[in-house]
Amino acid sequence: MKQKKLIIFMPSIEGGGVEKNLFLVSDYLSNKIDKVCLITASKKYKKKFNKKIELILPEFNFWDKLSRKMKYFVCLLLLLKQIVKNKNILVLCFQANIYCTILCKIFNRKIIVRSNSSPSGWSNNFFKNTIFRYILQKADQVLVNSLEFKKQLKKKFNVNAECIYNPLNKDEVIKKSKKKSLKIFSNQNRLKIINVGRFVDQKDQLTMLRALNLLSKKIDFEAVLVGSGILKESLINYVKKNKINNKVKFINFTQNPYPLIDQSDLLILSSKYEGLPNVLLEALALKKFVISSKCPTGPKEILLNGKGGLLFKVGDYAELKEKISYYLDNKKICKSMLNNAINKLGRFDYNTNLEKYLFTVKRFI
Repeated sequence: MKQKKLIIFMPSIEGGGVEKNLFLVSDYLSNKIDKVCLITASKKYKKKFNKKIELILPEFNFWDKLSRKMKYFVCLLLLLKQIVKNKNILVLCFQANIYCTILCKIFNRKIIVRSNSSPSGWSNNFFKNTIFRYILQKADQVLVNSLEFKKQLKKKFNVNAECIYNPLNKDEVIKKSKKKSLKIFSNQNRLKIINVGRFVDQKDQLTMLRALNLLSKKIDFEAVLVGSGILKESLINYVKKNKINNKVKFINFTQNPYPLIDQSDLLILSSKYEGLPNVLLEALALKKFVISSKCPTGPKEILLNGKGGLLFKVGDYAELKEKISYYLDNKKICKSMLNNAINKLGRFDYNTNLEKYLFTVKRFI
């Protein structure tokens, strides 16, 4: 039988952790499979992809500036065109999973859905739960990036997902961390704290800032928040209002945050929910200690349920404050915890997990 054409579907590329996985998986698969194409409305990222990948893009550039939902709409039309034109296709969906699955099943096309973040973030009412339960069960395969995530989908939607961890290329992270970069900390004797992520409700940097505000007169620290997003102004206002702007600063999103992470002592993740946060893996690859919320899903798995880093309850800034203090007072114990986490990073190996993607895709083509 003629090999199916693989269509990777990612309407809106925005430069976060999902996108890092998209680039890695797409390029790897394009070197192993003859016909791979990508449907996206985000033209500005087209140079990130292997030249072997056929890019299917909207005709006009203005789509790149529109909302995510508008990009969904135009890319679903582009996908529909491919579905009608070619019966012999397999869709690997990274975004707009429900819409994409409905479209594929109407026309009896195979689809693999990759779900990126815990249902805690997107299944918050009965109607939505019912739709997700029904539609996700129709996909030919659902992929998730943590074992806890897999359990959640089974419990909540009765979906038997396959877990493939995010592929971590430690050598590449370390190599990129050596590139020249802005010096973000002014005093090497202070505790150097970093947070990297979009300034949106999911990432909940306000909890981190509240903890730092409680500590501002007790310990000597500098904190840098790296990112962009709709909540940036309100976070800056909180820092100014509480007069901690001499200890906290903001830096715009960068494609290569590794030199910035490498300058820090401690990375804090304060998210309300995740899938499997790449930034924790990258911080550990750079031998940086991690304090994270116990959000669903991923951090507990990466940090060995508290044996590879410190965990605090989502939104509990008082507990986060205590964890930061614990780190300062127990450096030897924390060093041992860090080594535990680093020694277990093999689970996320780049080649091992990309081979799992290839094996899954080949089952359907």
